[in-house]
Amino acid sequence: MRTRSVAWTIVGVLAFAVPVPAAQARPPVGPEPGASAAARAAAGSGVRQAPPRVTGPKVVVVGDVACRPGRRTTRTTCKQRATSNLALSLAPRHVLAVGDLQYEKGELAHFQASYDASWGRLKAITHPIPGNHEYNTAGASGYYQYFGLSSPGYGAVTIGSWRVYLLNSQCSQIDCAAQRQWLADDMTANPVACSAIALHFPRYSSGEHGNNPSMARFWRIAIQHGADLALAGHDHDYERFAKLNANGKYSERGLRSFVVGTGGKSLYSKQSSPKGSRFFRADAFGVLAMTLGDGAYAWRFRTIGGGVRDAGSARCR
Repeated sequence: MRTRSVAWTIVGVLAFAVPVPAAQARPPVGPEPGASAAARAAAGSGVRQAPPRVTGPKVVVVGDVACRPGRRTTRTTCKQRATSNLALSLAPRHVLAVGDLQYEKGELAHFQASYDASWGRLKAITHPIPGNHEYNTAGASGYYQYFGLSSPGYGAVTIGSWRVYLLNSQCSQIDCAAQRQWLADDMTANPVACSAIALHFPRYSSGEHGNNPSMARFWRIAIQHGADLALAGHDHDYERFAKLNANGKYSERGLRSFVVGTGGKSLYSKQSSPKGSRFFRADAFGVLAMTLGDGAYAWRFRTIGGGVRDAGSARCR
């Protein structure tokens, strides 16, 4: 079967200017551990580098989405229609769907009856990756049929000047050694100023599932090739981490990571406090709205109530 290892090219032409609201941006006090000598000197002198104003394609990131058909929507469960309404209101050019898109087993009939009625309205602009629940159906066949893809389902998409790697973190189901070699080869062949990896399993998380050391191998490759961001789901909460390396240490060369498991299924609670966690909320469903600009990016976690819980911007390294 053909895989999705040949990169897509999708040109994002709609520009967005995203200033950072001062009241909602949450920069660290002073330089983060691991910052360069220049950054430490600037902080010590009271000089703060202004956050960049970012224009570029708008991207929505979401995971852990649709309840199985027939489940009743409540205040704390099955909010996939509301989160998809929010995403539609943001008019994104792209959706990065970071796994566990259809519960509980990812059957094709359930995708067609539940996910399709909500996030299926954005299917044409969605770049999905499978989660563990999709593989509760043999070979994740429902997922692959619904999205018109084939296993092992990893690849890359170009969004504006960015290259985003959509990775399959279900290493018990596919050959991840081959996937990692593909990732290293593709990043070598396609150097860009800004790039991101998207996986279902997060490397770091304060939620019920916690940190996942097995993702470190993907992180090492991404960091070696200068990537900027790691996007994930799996834990049903929103969390942002400082730049960390694959071993949990602060590093300017590390990845800033986000967990966005707030797509509608349910919400988890905080279980731990790993190093580097900068913002955590598990009391609202929502999406991460990102702007991927030339040499910089901006983020806002938007809730279905209309609020912005977390926001900021940064330059690519």
